[in-house]
Amino acid sequence: MITDEHLITALFDRLMQAWSDNDAIAYGACFTDDSDYVSYDGTRAVGRLPMQHAHDQLFRGVLAGSALVGGIESIRLVNRDVAVIHGTASVLMPWRSTLPKRRLSRQTLVAVRTPDGWRFTALHNGRVRPVDIPAPGSLPSRMAQATGRLANRLGIGRHAPTGHLGQGAGTR
Repeated sequence: MITDEHLITALFDRLMQAWSDNDAIAYGACFTDDSDYVSYDGTRAVGRLPMQHAHDQLFRGVLAGSALVGGIESIRLVNRDVAVIHGTASVLMPWRSTLPKRRLSRQTLVAVRTPDGWRFTALHNGRVRPVDIPAPGSLPSRMAQATGRLANRLGIGRHAPTGHLGQGAGTR
């Protein structure tokens, strides 16, 4: 019996193969027309066609001959028509046989059931670069807390009396 998990895995595999074939049209076909795509650098493409165009440029330019390698870590069906997928997929350049550690990426994808089968409607890609979280009493934590107290006393930063966040406040 073919389950939704099998169909979603097949969609993920098609995505990987389309990249490895450097086929922007096949890559774009894995997405809904209104998809959201956030690249590892934070660039956001709204809609399949802008994302497909960007990948066409990449596949014919700096990523020519590259492959996408990785796999699915988890599939969680939110309901019968929506799934959240976590996977790894990193670009392997044609001159490499293994991925450099700095190239490891993790994706969060949202898949939806469409009349044409499962398609991705959102993808967010981020580099895997874990950082150690300093303990509350550690030197970095104490320094951050002291800097915050000083900023409050000086009336600068997010507690500054002028403006709103995102509109220039705290940029002095």
